[in-house]
Formats: sequence, C-alpha cells, structure tokens
Amino acid sequence: MSASPTITHPSFGTIDANRVIIFDTTLRDGEQSPGFSMNLAEKLRMAEALAALGVDVIEAGFPVASKGDFESVNQIARNTKGAVICALARTGGPKDIIAAGEALAPAERKRIHNFISTSPLHMKYKLRMEPETVLELITTGNTAARNLTDDVEWSAEDGSRTEPDFLCRCVEAAIKAGANTINIPDTVGYATPEDMERIFTMLRERVPGADRVIFSAHNHNDLGLGVANTLASVRGGARQIECTINGIGERAGNAALEEIVMAIRTRNDQYPYTTGIHTQSLLKVSRMLATITSFDVQPNKAIVGRNAFAHESGIHQDGVLKNAATYEIMTPESVGWSRSSLVMGKHSGRAAFRDKIKALGYGELEDAKLNDAFSRFKDLADRKKVVYDEDIVALVDDEVRDHDRIRFESLSLSSLSGKPSSAELALQIDGESVVAQAEGNGPVDAAFNALRSAFPHEARLALFSVGAVTEGTDAQARTTVRLEEDGKLVDGQGADADTVVSAVRAYVHALNKLLVKRDRAEPEALQA
Repeated sequence: MSASPTITHPSFGTIDANRVIIFDTTLRDGEQSPGFSMNLAEKLRMAEALAALGVDVIEAGFPVASKGDFESVNQIARNTKGAVICALARTGGPKDIIAAGEALAPAERKRIHNFISTSPLHMKYKLRMEPETVLELITTGNTAARNLTDDVEWSAEDGSRTEPDFLCRCVEAAIKAGANTINIPDTVGYATPEDMERIFTMLRERVPGADRVIFSAHNHNDLGLGVANTLASVRGGARQIECTINGIGERAGNAALEEIVMAIRTRNDQYPYTTGIHTQSLLKVSRMLATITSFDVQPNKAIVGRNAFAHESGIHQDGVLKNAATYEIMTPESVGWSRSSLVMGKHSGRAAFRDKIKALGYGELEDAKLNDAFSRFKDLADRKKVVYDEDIVALVDDEVRDHDRIRFESLSLSSLSGKPSSAELALQIDGESVVAQAEGNGPVDAAFNALRSAFPHEARLALFSVGAVTEGTDAQARTTVRLEEDGKLVDGQGADADTVVSAVRAYVHALNKLLVKRDRAEPEALQA
C-alpha cells in the first residue's frame, strides 16, 4: 500500500507524503546517556539551536521526573519558537499526563508524547500487566492527553519485539483515542532494517485509520543499525524520525540526526524525501552539544567527525585535488565545515578571532564570553608559536559552557620532588570568592584536595584522563574528569596550556553538572 498523497496534522497542517518530520530527542533520550547532563541554561541554548536548525519537534523532557525537568520543559515551551515542543509521559500515569500538559502550557505548538510497553517480555516482567490492561490504559491515556492538546503521540515501547496482532490492536486503540502520531520504537536496538520496514508496512495495511496518522520510527543503535533501521522505516511508510544530535542516548545511543538527514539528501535517488533541516548548521550544533556534554565526537564519525573530510592517502589527495567528487560524496560546506586557511597567532586581533570562531562553527558569542575566550587565546599565543584550530576549539569550549554555581579563578602550586605538593585554589562559588589550600601526593592531587576543601562533596573520582590537544611540548592539555555519586555519573572537560589547570577546570565542570543531576529523579514504576 502506497502512502497517501497528503495528510492533515493539527500542528503542521497539510503535509506532503514525501516530507519527513524530524523529531529530536537530544534533550530527553539523549540526556539519559551515562555521564550526560545539562543545566537549564544549556537546555535552552540547545533548544534554540535545534529550532534554528529546522527541527520540527523538540522533545524537551519528562516533566513528572523532577522539578528540574518540569521547569526545563516549561521554560523551553515559553522561550523556544519555530518548533513543536513535546513532553514525555507514561500512558498509564495520570500524573504524568497532567504534568506534561502543565509544563507545555506556554508553548505556541505543543505535543504530549505518551508511551507504554507492549512486548510480551516487558508486559510480564516490567509492567506485570495483562495485555487487556495495557489496551485499556492506551485508551484512557491517549484520551486524557487529547483533552489537553490536539497533538498527541503514542509509543509502543519495545514495539519491534511486540507480537504483530497485538501491536495492530494497540495502534488501533491509540488512534481511536485521539493519537495522531504513532511511534514504533526499536527500544533495545534488536531489529534489522527488514524487520522495521515490514512492521510499518504491516501497520499501514492492517490498522483501520492508519491513513489518518503519521507513523514514527525511534531506533536505538545497540547493533549499529540505528540509521539503517530508520531509513528502512521511512521506506515502510514512517514519515517522522526520532533521532538525536551526534547519536547520543541510552546505551549505544540513538539514530544520529545528521547521518539520516545527509543520507536522504545525498542519496535522494534511493530516498526521495525532504526534510526542513538547514544542513549547513549541522556541524555547529554538533559542536555545541559536544561542548555542553563534554563528550567529544569520535574523529571518524560520519558527517561531523574531524576526519570526515580528511584525506591522508596520496592517491586520495591527488584525486580530491583534481576533482573533489572523486572521494567526497558531499561537500564539507554542505554540513558546515569551512576550508578557511586563516592562520592565528599572537598578532591576530579580536575581529580575526571572531571570524575564526564563526568558521569553526560556533556562531556569534556573547561579548563577555568572546572577551574571555580572546584573552585566553592571546595568553596561549604568547606561549605557542602556532595556534591550531584545535587549540581554539578547546579554549572556546571552556568559555561557552554555562558555569552556574562554581567557576575557576586561579591556581598557585608548589611542588618539589620527594616532598608533598601544595596548592592554593581560588574559586567563585555562588558569586562569592573562596580560597582554599591543601597538600597532596603531587600537584594534581593537591589541587583536587584544595577543590574538595573549597567545595566539600562526597563524589568519587571515577576517571581522570589527560591528552594533548595538538602535537608538541607546548601543546594544550585536555583533561576529562568523571565523578560518581549515588549511581549518577557526570563527565567534565577542561583545557589549558598548564596541565594541572586543565585538570581543575575539568573537575569544576563535572561538579557543576553533578549539581544539576542531583535534582533528577526517576518516577515510581507503574503498578498493575
């Protein structure tokens, strides 16, 4: 059965059959990645960037999970324009749906996304419910959501492992109760492309009312098939794809937005669909997320990895010089890369620095952050003969983060071989300067002890990793610190020409993220 020529949707009006809606869940599913967390200011920045990117639906969070989650969704709904703002709720949780509706109240366009498990495994062991009870909850949950907004999405959690006949009954019940988007997730990343295409084709052929709704795909990447499964889902009739920037998400992550969008654009002969994404901004948004979360994009990551358009082989280089199409199936500029050759050094001015930052994908920085980054750049340029793009990325990443409660000010060290090291650390905590001194087994240990003295906490240092940003003995150090507290993991990053300073910056960044994550809580499990 072919897709209907058009469909009418309450948030989008009349939609062409070949238009694919981009549903981004970076702020909800993406933030569930171990070590990831964002404060309110960072979520607002990401939401604004996603809307500017052309994302159609932004899933802002799970309001019932905590006061912080509710406030984040509410503020994004209030301040973000141009996209539908979506909140997650459990189908069987009346409090969930009420909280989602209240959090979304200020949004110009809003969606309640409710879900419940439908696979035999999940119903028996997770929900401890009979199938008929699940069907009843689908009806009552979607009816309640529809009473609060005319844009309702329902998801069959673990849908790819749900028995076909029961899945059809569930989808039919959701449609009758008012859902106008039906999502079939591959929640655990078990499916293959053939599975996903078959599931969507079956639902569209068998379920009454299927021609009146938009089908959606949400594929996890546990077998590395997230993007392939998503494209197969579109072939099967799905016209909404749920994805994240850089593919972040639980376990092995979600299907990556940038990969799906560029696959559709580059292979339009195989996937004759359109999206509303402004692809030239993909790199900028990718870098923004990497900065906020402290998770670098792997070098060989498709589209936005730093090696995505690099050519080391002499044969490849020769071909690219003669005709870029010999080894590049898309242009670097089409996703936001720049071929700028602007060299930066100690004589470079503020205007050149601003242009370089734009070329690197950061866009316009606030004056205060630009000034701080430029000051650090000049200090670095005095110490290094050549300042590489990677150096600038590292120091700008430090400055564009939102340090809510704790900021690094200065560090003084004394270290002699065979004797304990001492550190004097100055921090700004909640707007007040705090100075602490401590000793330790080496300068890093002393600095971290001073930090724990200045801001007492019980978090355990679970990872400490130092690497060089570029080559050479004058290279900046980039440090990663992972903290663990009561099962919560956060990662922080810092960069500086002084290795110990970079370590302290990373620790401070991780602490700020931990303070945000302390407020997060999982809602109680549904009971049959």
